[in-house]
Amino acid sequence: MTQHENTATPRSTVLVVDDTPINLALMSALLSQHYRVTLAADGHEALRMAAASPPPDLILLDVTMPGLDGYDTCLALKTMPGTRDIPVIFLTARVDAADEARGFALGAVDYITKPISPPLVLARVRTHLQLKASADFLRDKAAYLEQEVARRTAELAAIQDVTIHAMASLAETRDNETGHHLRRTQHYIKVLAESLRSHPRFAQVLTDHYIATLFKSAPLHDIGKVGIPDNILLKPGPFVPEEFEVMKTHTTLGRDAIEQAERQLGTPVEFLHTAKDIAYGHQEKWDGSGYPCGLRGDAIPLPARLMALADVYDALISRRVYKPPMSHAEAARLIAQGRGSHFDPDVVDAFLTVQDRFRDIAMQYQDPEPAEHAATEQ
Repeated sequence: MTQHENTATPRSTVLVVDDTPINLALMSALLSQHYRVTLAADGHEALRMAAASPPPDLILLDVTMPGLDGYDTCLALKTMPGTRDIPVIFLTARVDAADEARGFALGAVDYITKPISPPLVLARVRTHLQLKASADFLRDKAAYLEQEVARRTAELAAIQDVTIHAMASLAETRDNETGHHLRRTQHYIKVLAESLRSHPRFAQVLTDHYIATLFKSAPLHDIGKVGIPDNILLKPGPFVPEEFEVMKTHTTLGRDAIEQAERQLGTPVEFLHTAKDIAYGHQEKWDGSGYPCGLRGDAIPLPARLMALADVYDALISRRVYKPPMSHAEAARLIAQGRGSHFDPDVVDAFLTVQDRFRDIAMQYQDPEPAEHAATEQ
């Protein structure tokens, strides 16, 4: 079998559009030796055939036709998403430069005047089919690369999220009373940020992207607890002053751990910067009485102010070995009392507006009852 006899190689399809049967016959005879040829006798039929699947690879289009002429047909082809990339070559008896300019302005790739030169027609058809094949390859390659980048970005984001939760869980597993604390506070802070995004103080900061960063960063707020000795972290009761001073260092330990991660990466990472603000500042208080720096008011980073309320609310409603869980209503009352002292007043106002959503989150991610407590209640 010779190379020319190998019918397994697909041939390009050329659609010839002309209202004169003899012209269609001549063009079919010329092109069919090299290409698959389809024929249309008017513009409307051409549009229907071009929109079919699979579409033609190139269209040879007469200009002067009854009804929908070649110019209007070309315009329609270039308007429809499914046909706009099909190269159009005008094949016409019109030789005026203005007609040729109009054809190119409508999006045609070439303009051949009649009577035709067969070698010229074949050369130009071959050239534009090759150009289309290259354009299609680049377009498909670009689409593939775009999909691959999106896939790998999503994969990296998923790995990042898993890593964050794994790191944060190191602290959580050392304090077996926290349960789903990480997940709850993550959602609390997101709800607060969404509620505050229309507030003039926060509108420019709390974008969708920044809120997503807050959500991603929040689980690292207590990462520093990894460095707190068990005899203090797991103590079933209030701390003596010396123990409390050690416990307070979890904010600095958390910041230092995240800074070390930043240095090892060697490049700024937004969610780590935000996580550092949260870890170091979420125990600060609006009136300056918090720790570790005694920051006051807006000097406390916004992510830390949001986490301060989320963390306290969750501590109030959660069971501890030294206290029973508090009701939502009582916790909300204490949060309101801390307006302007412990918490940013606007953050408290936002909480009071969305407190029902806090309660829903707490119920959705509630901790299982301790076995001994459940047995006592039975």
